[in-house]
Amino acid sequence: MAEQNTEAKLKSLLKQEKIQLWNPPYTEDGNQPGQQHMQELAERYAPQLSLDLVEVGGALESIRVQAVKRGKGNQTYRETSVATLELLLPRDTKGDPKKKSYLESRLDVSVQEVMDRIAQDYGLEFIKLILNGKTLSADQRLDEQGVKNHSKVMVLRVSDAERRRQVSEEQKKKSQEESIQRTHKGFQILSERDGSEDPETTPFLEIADQKGNPLQIPLKERKALILAMGFHEKGRSLMKRKQYDDALCHLLQADDQFGCCGSALLGSVDNYAVLQLDIVWCYRALEALSCLDDGKMRLQRAEDCFLQCYGAQQQRLLMIKGNTGREEVLFLRLYLLQSLLSYIEGNDSQARQQLQKVEALHGRLCLDSEKMAQLMALGFSDREARLGLRACQGDLQEAAIHITNRRQEREELKEREKEKRRRRLQGISALRELGFSRRDAARALHKADGDVDRAYAILLDSAPTAQATNNNTEAAVSPESVDQLLYLGFEREMSAAALRLTGGDVQSATQLLLDNQGVISVSPPPSSCSSSSPSSSTASPEEPSTSSKSEEDNELVNELLEDIPRHEEDYLDLTLEEESELIATMKAYLSRGAAHAV
Repeated sequence: MAEQNTEAKLKSLLKQEKIQLWNPPYTEDGNQPGQQHMQELAERYAPQLSLDLVEVGGALESIRVQAVKRGKGNQTYRETSVATLELLLPRDTKGDPKKKSYLESRLDVSVQEVMDRIAQDYGLEFIKLILNGKTLSADQRLDEQGVKNHSKVMVLRVSDAERRRQVSEEQKKKSQEESIQRTHKGFQILSERDGSEDPETTPFLEIADQKGNPLQIPLKERKALILAMGFHEKGRSLMKRKQYDDALCHLLQADDQFGCCGSALLGSVDNYAVLQLDIVWCYRALEALSCLDDGKMRLQRAEDCFLQCYGAQQQRLLMIKGNTGREEVLFLRLYLLQSLLSYIEGNDSQARQQLQKVEALHGRLCLDSEKMAQLMALGFSDREARLGLRACQGDLQEAAIHITNRRQEREELKEREKEKRRRRLQGISALRELGFSRRDAARALHKADGDVDRAYAILLDSAPTAQATNNNTEAAVSPESVDQLLYLGFEREMSAAALRLTGGDVQSATQLLLDNQGVISVSPPPSSCSSSSPSSSTASPEEPSTSSKSEEDNELVNELLEDIPRHEEDYLDLTLEEESELIATMKAYLSRGAAHAV
């Protein structure tokens, strides 16, 4: 402490007199001190500071050495981009405590690399680095976090408790990343399925409207929408378990996937609006006030989307569903979150205005427990009772009729889906008997909207092309595509095999190689058939090559399907317990503000 005080005073005097100790006559050739001139400075400054001559001389030499080292560091940085960092080590670190410690490093390396070097050089096991009061993230680069040439970096030992916390956070982060990867892969598998397989053994997802009728969506958007909705449902499942950190990770992934869908599609479904509400609800649960601006933007997005989907007075929703009672819980949550953000911004007036809307809706949507019990005594579930009463504005008899009608509609929809699948499987069987593979038959039926005759015509038209492809498989694999996969680190033989199996599509081939750890079962191209029709005994190149891969996929898919609610209106089935707590909190805050204003 005393040494630092002395050096600070001397630096001030040197600056006033514009003396540069790193230049002659104070520093001579070989960076050696100019003894006579340094002695004269010490003799002049010692009386001014009322300090011992030897002490002042030592401090001046320390300043000179630092200045020379700094100048040398600047030159090194200009010539090699290697920066010099001053390390402020823990006091009990081995070595002379008065001697400054430095580390030379490029700034485009990760903080973890630097931490590893410091740990090795100074025998420190668990450490963290601090720059200007902020802990540096180990997985980010130095320059990304404001570290510059000559930055002073504090090295702190990490306590056992903090180390355990770090390990726990790392494990949690790893678990989140693995969950996101598994969710992405699982719903990607589902997005590829078209219902041609037996749905009992090979589940698939179908996107339907609010009445349960299948929607015809372009393939690319369909895949993105399934991924988006899949991540959303996984996130909602985690929200129900109060795992808001993990939930938010999945919800933000869903938001990214929705970005791949066209604006026309987003404007026609309320899923996107509900997602925005769920993300901001997680912000609230995590008390992430730093996300205020993002939260406001998302709530505005949700409100605009609801307006577009439901109509100005929800007339479009009324026309489709016959009532708007169930969807009102979404508006309650929207207005409640808007009230909260307005309060945080200091806009009490706007917060009160939105809270009044919330309380009006809350009064309508809170249900009579006796009516709930009566409906459940009739054999209805608590979810059916809640949704039914809200749809019928609390009318018990109307709610019972409504629930019964909804059950009947769902049963009819199931029967239609079952019949559609039965006809599809029959069509596939008929086409396979004519010599076509299951995959080709399923694709043709999909293009023909289930019409077997049209599917047969499509298959006949495509047969010559398919035959030509089979007879010249190697020619279909372009050298440029193989080179792209080689650049990614895959072997030539495996790359060519993957491209053959995916019809030359580089992206699909890459995914296939990644899924199989870069190893594809390679077999010679199938010999040409004597008949002009495809042989049913020849396996389609796109069918699974191993049963183990298929079993692994099905296991992953079944795991994800557990998070998808069986009831299509699960997202509307809110008990309003959390909302009631937040309403009470908001009222308390706003009443306190009103009292202060008075």
